[in-house]
Amino acid sequence: MALAHRSSGLLKPLSTASSSSFLHRRPYSTDDTTTITVETSVPFTGHNCETPSRSVDTNPKELMTFFTDMALMRRMEIAADSLYKSKLIRGFCHLYDGQEAVSIGMEAAITKKDCIITAYRDHCLFLGRGGTLLESFAELMGRTAGCSNGKGGSMHFYKKEACFFGGHGIVGAQVPLGCGLAFAQKYRKEGHVTFTMYGDGAANQGQLFEALNMAALWDLPAILVCENNHYGMGTAEWRAAKSPAYYKRGDYVPGLKVDGMDAFAVKQACKFAKEHVLKNGPIILEMDTYRYHGHSMSDPGSTYRTRDEISGVRQERDPIERIRKLILAHDLATEKELKDIEKQARKEVDEAIAKAKESPMPDEPELFTNVYRKGFGVESFGADRKELRTTLP
Repeated sequence: MALAHRSSGLLKPLSTASSSSFLHRRPYSTDDTTTITVETSVPFTGHNCETPSRSVDTNPKELMTFFTDMALMRRMEIAADSLYKSKLIRGFCHLYDGQEAVSIGMEAAITKKDCIITAYRDHCLFLGRGGTLLESFAELMGRTAGCSNGKGGSMHFYKKEACFFGGHGIVGAQVPLGCGLAFAQKYRKEGHVTFTMYGDGAANQGQLFEALNMAALWDLPAILVCENNHYGMGTAEWRAAKSPAYYKRGDYVPGLKVDGMDAFAVKQACKFAKEHVLKNGPIILEMDTYRYHGHSMSDPGSTYRTRDEISGVRQERDPIERIRKLILAHDLATEKELKDIEKQARKEVDEAIAKAKESPMPDEPELFTNVYRKGFGVESFGADRKELRTTLP
């Protein structure tokens, strides 16, 4: 019979593990029979719905997996920062460090048959779906080994076989697409759901409300996830939204406010939401989270918020530190062992970067692929339409 432990009140904010692990697991992390019950950092707040329990069951294996996977995500984003500053990554680049608990908690509650579609802050969500570090860094550097063959870059990660439908650069444009995925799931009677991610900066987009209205009319299994990191680019939420309670913005659609820095709260909310939408139609989850970097690499992130604010969130709400404290409190690993895991993450990231640099850039003919459907014989002419320049593949 499984042992039950309840974490102390000081260790409420915790996090959960993804079904696929990125680093080699150590023997002590394989115990998935001992039940550890933790309490979410803050209560859930509901709109037109009941709220899930604050008590969440986990186990040593899941706790260690959460820590390992989030440490790897954090290291990947820090490395991407350095690569961008070295001009090995070009164009736009939006980093996810600080928001890792959203990806980790969500993956712990769903399967790879459930769909995820998001905006341009997509690196860690791709990793959570089972993507590799090599695919990530190669794509960031525009190399053929990338998940989109080096043609998408930071904003267009993609992994169809794991039901990850991207990375989208147009603000809010992924929301109607996500509702379309949910429509397909219901039409096919699959029993799966779609998580459509967007930020507080996209929360006022008209297309979001049009898609939500259709999803509600048709009772689609659509979960709209607002990752509220409190700044749309450099604009604070209170300056952009008359009502920044985004979980209530669906009006007739139920909503739930969740501590997005607490992976266990995210896990519990996503499990609740999945069960809800399969029976009742769409729901909105507002994840109260925070990004440590600026909006993108061109934004220092310190002109519209203070450094004290950023360091305060790091000290009080950091998702990785919450898990670290819980692991130490339950004597699942020592401080040194956790440091070793972080060192291993650094090593794996460095190795992936080295391999990604060896991958070539796409050949010039690749400019013409993935534009038109294959086999349609699309032709390209010169300006006078007399000279046939090429037949597109």
